[in-house]
Amino acid sequence: MAEIVNLRRVRKAKARRDRESEADANRRRFGRTKAEKTADKDTKIRARRSLDGKQLDPDKS
Repeated sequence: MAEIVNLRRVRKAKARRDRESEADANRRRFGRTKAEKTADKDTKIRARRSLDGKQLDPDKS
């Protein structure tokens, strides 16, 4: 005979798995420390300043 399954429990378990997978994806996407965010921001600023400093001025040609 087949096993009797409580559909409510199955639905709740599926919803729980879905929430966990979404939470894991969010942790990977947004779970960075403040120091990491600041370091990335400083790197971007430094790179932009470096490029702006090397840009040729068209008026001086």
